[in-house]
Amino acid sequence: MKELSLSVVMPAYNEKDTIREIVGKVLSEGIVKELIIVDDGSKDGTRDILTELASKNPKIKLTFHEKNQGKGGALRTGFGQVTGDVVIIQDADLEYEPAEYKELMQPIQRGKADVVYGSRLTFAKPQRAYMFWHRVGNKLVTLFAGLLYNTTLTDIETCYKMFRADLLKDMRIESNGFEIEPEITAKLLRKRLRIYEVPISYYGRTYDEGKKIFWYHGFGALWTLLKYRFVK
Repeated sequence: MKELSLSVVMPAYNEKDTIREIVGKVLSEGIVKELIIVDDGSKDGTRDILTELASKNPKIKLTFHEKNQGKGGALRTGFGQVTGDVVIIQDADLEYEPAEYKELMQPIQRGKADVVYGSRLTFAKPQRAYMFWHRVGNKLVTLFAGLLYNTTLTDIETCYKMFRADLLKDMRIESNGFEIEPEITAKLLRKRLRIYEVPISYYGRTYDEGKKIFWYHGFGALWTLLKYRFVK
């Protein structure tokens, strides 16, 4: 069986404290064919670090947004450059562990899955204690997705969404902000694909450490799930 290649798409916005380390972790994984980084208008020096890193490694494809377009906008740009067999989304912080790519890839590599989500909520791997309301919000959004799409996914807001790259061909990304997470989930679920979950580690950070998602983003997620359930 042919070993599948992996494209990693990484949106980055003002992550100068973590970007060098996370890029090193991603590129140390042998299955990674390319690391597509979209700097979404950083103003803190992240761009200078990325320019340096890209000059030293041909696996890095680097694009700069002059203005911040949000995570969805950055992913839309990155997805258009994918050439690997499989694609995964990777945040530019250190909350997720690239060493787990191989575990996530296995169901797709074996021909069992089209899509694999890395779930932070199985508690089978190390988890930093969550902020209470973040966890409540995540569970509410995930429950709502289950009701609307008849799915048992446990963590639709996870960053680690891995899927066959050919699925991007007819997936038109519309959201610019964090609503991109439920939008991708809704569009994948409507295709009735084979979706698996794999437990992952999660090293969540606090707002003081740079976390950018807030409780009110949950309302946008709920509306997005509802919208794409009934809109073609």
